[in-house]
Amino acid sequence: MCYSNTSTSKNIDLSKKYGKKIPANLNETPICFASGFSFPTWRIVTKADELQRMNWGLIPSWFKEANFKEIASMTLNAKVETLNEKASFKHLIQRNECIVPSTGFFEWQTKGKEKIPYFISPSKGEIFSMAGIYDVWMNPLSGEQHTTFSILTCPANELMEEIHNTKKRMPVILATEHENDWLQGKLDLDILKVPLPSDKLKAHEVNRKLISSKANNVPEVLLPFKNEFYEQGSLF
Repeated sequence: MCYSNTSTSKNIDLSKKYGKKIPANLNETPICFASGFSFPTWRIVTKADELQRMNWGLIPSWFKEANFKEIASMTLNAKVETLNEKASFKHLIQRNECIVPSTGFFEWQTKGKEKIPYFISPSKGEIFSMAGIYDVWMNPLSGEQHTTFSILTCPANELMEEIHNTKKRMPVILATEHENDWLQGKLDLDILKVPLPSDKLKAHEVNRKLISSKANNVPEVLLPFKNEFYEQGSLF
């Protein structure tokens, strides 16, 4: 799945790539590492003329409780194969599609009892266009509106099967020629079930101790690193 993401691009770069205006006070502080479970604010592309701001972790418009975190933690991702079946997502197709710009994401490879983190980024260019869907929810206590999103996932390609070797999933990454059709609700979902080819990605191992720390939102978390694991010897 895709629960850890990166967004280090400038507003002007997103504006040029997607042909969108930059709204006033749109924060572009680099996000080197963000866990979806902290429900971070993200810059998002929709059919609107301007770049948008939304929180990761989709809260359906029909949700009536004030404590949103439980449902939002379950909607960080949406499987493209079951998108039309899930109550949280099916009413959003051909209506509330979005693009989640990313400069790379993190996934963990399982080797025995160890989990090794990898950073995956575009082999060419600097920005992934992850397919997403969004909804608008009103907090029943405060009356405040929240716009939130989910990242679509699909079966892994060969590279991601090797890295994410337990779940074997990856984010749906849109080809440039599919971006506008997706935003307009005109893209066949079957196209999204086919993962981006492995040669469009590059990946390297990153520092497990740093990524597991509370100070992981730093540029160093993106750098190649060889983790060393020591097996405890027998006492006999």
